[in-house]
Amino acid sequence: MDQFKEIEAFVAVAQLGSFVKAADKLGLSKAMVSRHVSELEARLGVRLMQRTTRRLALSDAGAEYLQRCVQILGELQDANAAISAKAVQAQGLLKVTAPLTFGIRHLAPLWGEFLRVHPGVELEVNLNDRMVDLIEEGYDLAVRIGQLASSSLIARRIASTRLVLCASPRYLQQARPIRDLDDIADHAVMSYTYLATGEQWHFSGPGGPRSITVHARLRSNSGDTCRAAALADQGIVLQPSFLVGEDLRAGRLVEILPQYAGAELDISVVYPSRHHLSHKVRAMVEFLSAAYAQAGRV
Repeated sequence: MDQFKEIEAFVAVAQLGSFVKAADKLGLSKAMVSRHVSELEARLGVRLMQRTTRRLALSDAGAEYLQRCVQILGELQDANAAISAKAVQAQGLLKVTAPLTFGIRHLAPLWGEFLRVHPGVELEVNLNDRMVDLIEEGYDLAVRIGQLASSSLIARRIASTRLVLCASPRYLQQARPIRDLDDIADHAVMSYTYLATGEQWHFSGPGGPRSITVHARLRSNSGDTCRAAALADQGIVLQPSFLVGEDLRAGRLVEILPQYAGAELDISVVYPSRHHLSHKVRAMVEFLSAAYAQAGRV
């Protein structure tokens, strides 16, 4: 028999003064309640109740035991309530990893609001453009850009970004004219080393898909470094709109051959499993989804 059930039956009988009433409260038969109490007494080696056909009374040992059992059950109920409350509140350490530039430009302004809404969360954010192994490195969640490799991870798309072929107006004025993608071979190029296709750049144009192979004058694992070189009139970059969008709108950079569109990349929130998903992870997924709900492309 389960000792907890035995104690629960004993307390119900003692407090209600009746096996029948205790059986109704616990949803058991009177015989089962009586069995629970008898087995508890056998386990303890002491009589807890004096039973007659007309009345039920606690022994001295029973009265003392009842007091302790009521306290234990009360503490157990408090513990259950506390842990249940924690289960539906976002709290504890939440480790997030995200791409460097996107993390600085687009995510950093959001963290303060997330912490305000979820005061029980401690946030640890690591910005890194390499592909982090969430499970091996102990991260709860990642923000990733681009095509995701097939894995056991769960991904939720929150927005998209587009790769844009661009350079500064001054560079384009001084350099050879660019009338077709093949002309890029005669130009200085700033290459981002984490680009999935390397120095094979892919586009979609009026005649369908096109690809060119570039020869970089500068290679960097930092999109910001490539952008800075382009702004310094040093050549052409293929960078996401979330990085060069403001430069394009301000005229500091100019899109080259806009009829050839660079790849559209998904921005996704990635986490290990949707089973037993902790509330802190769920809260972050929902928060980021809501933050970019109206954005579409960034």
